[in-house]
Amino acid sequence: MNFNFNDFLQRLNQVDARGLGIELAVLVACVAVAWAVCKWFGRDQPKDSIWFGERIFDGLLFPLLALVFTDLARRAALELLPVVLVLRIAVPVFLSLAVIRLFARVLRAVFPTSSLVRLIERTISWGAWIAAVLWIVGLLPPVLAELDDITLAFGKTRVSLQTIIQGALSAGLVLMVALWISSTIEKRILREAVSDLSMRKVASNAVRAFLLLIGLLFALSAVGVDLTALSVLGGALGVGLGFGLQKLAANYVSGFVILLERSIRIGDNVKVDTFEGRITDIKTRYTLIRAGNGREAIVPNESLITGRVENLSLADRKFNITTSIVVGYESDVAQVQSILCGAATAQPRVMTDPAPVAYLVTFAPDGLEFILNFWVADPDKGKDNVRSAINIAILEGLRAARIDIPYPQRVLRVESLPAGVAATPPAVL
Repeated sequence: MNFNFNDFLQRLNQVDARGLGIELAVLVACVAVAWAVCKWFGRDQPKDSIWFGERIFDGLLFPLLALVFTDLARRAALELLPVVLVLRIAVPVFLSLAVIRLFARVLRAVFPTSSLVRLIERTISWGAWIAAVLWIVGLLPPVLAELDDITLAFGKTRVSLQTIIQGALSAGLVLMVALWISSTIEKRILREAVSDLSMRKVASNAVRAFLLLIGLLFALSAVGVDLTALSVLGGALGVGLGFGLQKLAANYVSGFVILLERSIRIGDNVKVDTFEGRITDIKTRYTLIRAGNGREAIVPNESLITGRVENLSLADRKFNITTSIVVGYESDVAQVQSILCGAATAQPRVMTDPAPVAYLVTFAPDGLEFILNFWVADPDKGKDNVRSAINIAILEGLRAARIDIPYPQRVLRVESLPAGVAATPPAVL
């Protein structure tokens, strides 16, 4: 299929209108058949399907089918037409499009929220289209020959730049296939077989790590790297983990221990030191905890294993909230308790079992101090907001019942005054 640049120019001069029209018609037919097959089999497929994509033609299957049909048509046209140009050009175009679709769809499926995916997609797209253009105009073989002449020295070993690029492409393709398989296993098997979110997380992480390791070993073997040399690297890595990377290794091991033991799970409300919030994700190295005010903490997994962690959701999701109020000594205690409990019961988030309860806790200098206890089942939605709503209802209820809320009062007594200063009655502050 490869031809040099002069051959490309010669074929351009030899193209006639009749042969060009036949090739264009055959190419349109190949694309139409590929689109029809994808449309037929992709009717009930999800929008995140790697094979079909969101709009049928932006998946992996469409460029692959178009590539196969076009290459078959090109081989047949070589026997019938003196010059085949359009179909020759279409083959590398569809091949580049298939490579781009493979990387783009797999990366989006595995890392849907990563901002680095867009950069990787653009880099792969530019590289694939540049390679396709070089292939079409016949400059790819001389470019590869020049890259093969450029060598880099790694100790006593010299490796050509072409070998490095081919190894990177082989490793990238193998890793993409490994990520694709792990994503398919997670969606099709683990979601149905494993109902617990934490166990599904550890299973998917383990499957992905295993497949990536196998894929990397296959890629290195395909490039020509002696895998026996990895034993030396493994020993050096073990020494590094024992000294400099022990904290990092401890965090990774702790992450798998947390996921396996399920002492804390995604969705639990926990308190680590003074930070309280809901666990949104458990990574292999750290855990994300989001507070009610939107702040998010990144907690190393080792801290969750070795430190003190309060799991507020482990046994009971009920969360107790209190608020206090001081009223005048002449107030009716039963009436005040009724107003406090009624203000709490009126809030839909407040639980009725156990019911809100108000206590007279102390005889304060300024009046009778009551404390109101109530419980909510959804502390992740916030505590200050429901406390504020109840305080407003208490204030309105006490004012409607004409129950006095005294201001703090202090009596200042003057024992002696300088000569010539008149005495005044005691001041109340």
